[in-house]
Amino acid sequence: MNLSINFKPYPIKTISIREEEYPSSLKNIQDPPKVIYIRGTLPTKSEICFAIVGTRKCSPYGKQIASEIAKDLAEAGLTIVSGLAPGIDTSVHKAVVKRKRKTIAVLGTGLDPKSIYPKTNLGLAKEILDTGGCLISEYKPDIHGSKFTFPQRNRIIAGLSVGVLVVEAPLKSGALITANWAFLQNKKVFAVPASVYSTRSKGCHFLIKKGAKLVESSEDILCELEIEKEKRHKPTSGIKSKEEKIILDVLNQPMHIDKIIEKTGLPVSSVNKTLAILEIEGKVRNLGGNTYALGNR
Repeated sequence: MNLSINFKPYPIKTISIREEEYPSSLKNIQDPPKVIYIRGTLPTKSEICFAIVGTRKCSPYGKQIASEIAKDLAEAGLTIVSGLAPGIDTSVHKAVVKRKRKTIAVLGTGLDPKSIYPKTNLGLAKEILDTGGCLISEYKPDIHGSKFTFPQRNRIIAGLSVGVLVVEAPLKSGALITANWAFLQNKKVFAVPASVYSTRSKGCHFLIKKGAKLVESSEDILCELEIEKEKRHKPTSGIKSKEEKIILDVLNQPMHIDKIIEKTGLPVSSVNKTLAILEIEGKVRNLGGNTYALGNR
């Protein structure tokens, strides 16, 4: 637990429902918070926010599919909303910040380091801010979470978003509360199926029976939301940018990113961005420790 993480560059702001900065998507939900507290940058009116939530006690399957879909939707230009909780929420936020994309965490606690839950995600919370995202809460600083505050914040997760995807959730789950809020708010609800024997996914199967759209990949969500094709990332494209070609040409053996920068002569930011794209496309692999090698496909 590291309470020394510096949040000072992102002071807590108080925004009333009467102020123009207050998210318009929240104003018309049932019981909108009269005041919200934020750190970081709120989404603009033109941003499309989409929520991905799930159980805290998730499986490796749940973590994998949540991360893949979050990454793909973020690359397609969506701002990903979740709750910073352990499990699926954490996997979602991590996948997005790893791609240097924007994600929003809605908390059931105050936004001061002593109140944020879980403490193991303080570093992740700072990364969310550093990559242009924000933390949102209806609770004042020094308010710790309770059995009431976490379910209550789920209406905000749904309210900020055009739709909600539930990845894994038992029948009694906070993720199902978020989905139910989405149904009440006339938002689109999505769910990932799994084994019929998995208690972690009973809630997802229940939602599908109730009318949620079954999701196998990000494409199911993008099609349902009618996100224009030109806005989507195309990982299977064979067209390489100049930067991609330069990096692939020098990567004839596993190589640390510092060596790649040295050999290519490209700016650090360009190498970071291009490697992230190449990794998504499967053209390179991160072997750990910022060492990269050519991919398997």
